[in-house]
Amino acid sequence: MVRYRFPKAARLAESSEFSRVKHAGRSFHGRYMIMGVYRDRPSTRFGLITSRRVGNAVVRNRLRRRLREMLRLAQPGMVQGLWIVLIVRAAAGNVKHDALRSEFVALGNKAGIFEKP
Repeated sequence: MVRYRFPKAARLAESSEFSRVKHAGRSFHGRYMIMGVYRDRPSTRFGLITSRRVGNAVVRNRLRRRLREMLRLAQPGMVQGLWIVLIVRAAAGNVKHDALRSEFVALGNKAGIFEKP
């Protein structure tokens, strides 16, 4: 059984890290989220931003859990050395998991974060 982990060490936590992705990286816009990608880092790390516009705490936490799980499962097929920030838009508050996942994959393909087979 292969385990793909998503420990706290793989998450962006400092505001300076989020700022670096915003200012030095590239962003890709979708209907439900914005993906910021900063390349050439020593390790791959992820950050999530869900503002109060998305919904109440229950909705925001559910979205965070879904996005962390998508990132965790996609991690083995990703290019290494990226910092990725997902900014969730208000429209994502009441969307199905499949729509969220398909947009994540579409933005990831546009950003080039997945390895070529």
